[in-house]
Amino acid sequence: MSKILYLECYSGISGDMTVAALLDLGADQQVLEAALKSLTTTGFEIVISRVKKAGLDVCDFQVILDHDNHDHDMAYLHGEHHHHHGEKQGHSHNVSEPSHHHEYQEQKSHSHANRGLSDIVEIINQAAITERARELAIRIFSIIAIAEAKAHGVEKDLVHFHEVGAVDSIVDIVAVAVCLDNLDIREVIVPEVYEGRGFVRCQHGTIPIPVPAVTHIAANHHLNLHITSTVGELITPTGAAIVAAIKTSDQLPKQFTIEKTGIGAGKRTYDRPSLLRAMLITDKTQKHDGLYKLESNIDDCGGEILGFVMERLFEAGARDVHYIPVYMKKNRPAYQLNVICNKAHIENLEQIIFEETTTIGIRRFQMESTGLKRTVKSIKTSLGKAQVKVCELASGKRVYPEYASVVELCEKHRMAYQDAYHIIKTECEVVEEMVRMDLAVGIS
Repeated sequence: MSKILYLECYSGISGDMTVAALLDLGADQQVLEAALKSLTTTGFEIVISRVKKAGLDVCDFQVILDHDNHDHDMAYLHGEHHHHHGEKQGHSHNVSEPSHHHEYQEQKSHSHANRGLSDIVEIINQAAITERARELAIRIFSIIAIAEAKAHGVEKDLVHFHEVGAVDSIVDIVAVAVCLDNLDIREVIVPEVYEGRGFVRCQHGTIPIPVPAVTHIAANHHLNLHITSTVGELITPTGAAIVAAIKTSDQLPKQFTIEKTGIGAGKRTYDRPSLLRAMLITDKTQKHDGLYKLESNIDDCGGEILGFVMERLFEAGARDVHYIPVYMKKNRPAYQLNVICNKAHIENLEQIIFEETTTIGIRRFQMESTGLKRTVKSIKTSLGKAQVKVCELASGKRVYPEYASVVELCEKHRMAYQDAYHIIKTECEVVEEMVRMDLAVGIS
């Protein structure tokens, strides 16, 4: 059974914060380390540790590069001094100015070469990771490339990731994909992502927050942004792309339980602790699995046929089937067929109705329902074993013997249906009351 992940992004989100939170949530560190060792790119090492943030013990995931890294240098990001053009700018600004092909070839001769999306995809394809993790990592990188291409006004294939930034991002993104796959997470809820304001320095100069790549990702994937009073960048393009790639909903269940919590540390220092909290939750809201009613008026179909249709519909998964006598045009007596079913069964049930009846049209309605919590139990009675349905109300429980069990015991003891029904019901109610009393004594 897949798990639901809830990301609480009150301090924004970045790649390293996400990896740390997933590790803290229980992702296998050895699996992650093996995956990262299989990458063909070099010039990095990772450090996984525990740190204190706002007095909390949290996980920290750090990518240490062979080259300078200004990603967490607050004086550089928000200060007034100039920067060296060739230095790596961190998660947020690791894409070089798009260039023509011959300029790109010239750049490859330098130590800080550029990599295109196809180069990075090739690195990910060669990694020893699962197919699901591979697809997710490529999807995250593609989202970043599309956003950067729009920001720079070029085609996606012409976006070049600066060598140092590309290594950092490859490690973060592959790590996120591997951890999510290891935790078997397929549903992710991200109601909103908090962002700061002001300006931040990058390779091309000073740019506004949210940075252009983040705004394009948010627009393309309908992310809910919450702009705070914090002066600084809380959402990196890598973080935004992760949310865009994995988010399946922005609505938390009305009721849920928290199964486990993980907290990942960020590196930058602002007016709020740089933390990403991840929770594995269980939805406790009652679900109705897409309940539908199929309805059709039939005035030229025999009763024997309709009886057979009902049997076929129940066998095919219908939750209920019934007929209502109606009068149609020209005052013709007819039957209205009603089928209650789940969404998954609609196509098959409609096919049966079309094949087995003379109708040429079916009306379809989505429905909501309210049901009592109920369990089917097998109990021992003075007549023998019987199946009963026990329904729970606020005022207590009600017991309903199952028809098939009552008939079986009637035939066995040659007694009237109502007599057998009453005996089974009464004896089951006595059993349920004894269970309730035992529980009450245990609690007291």
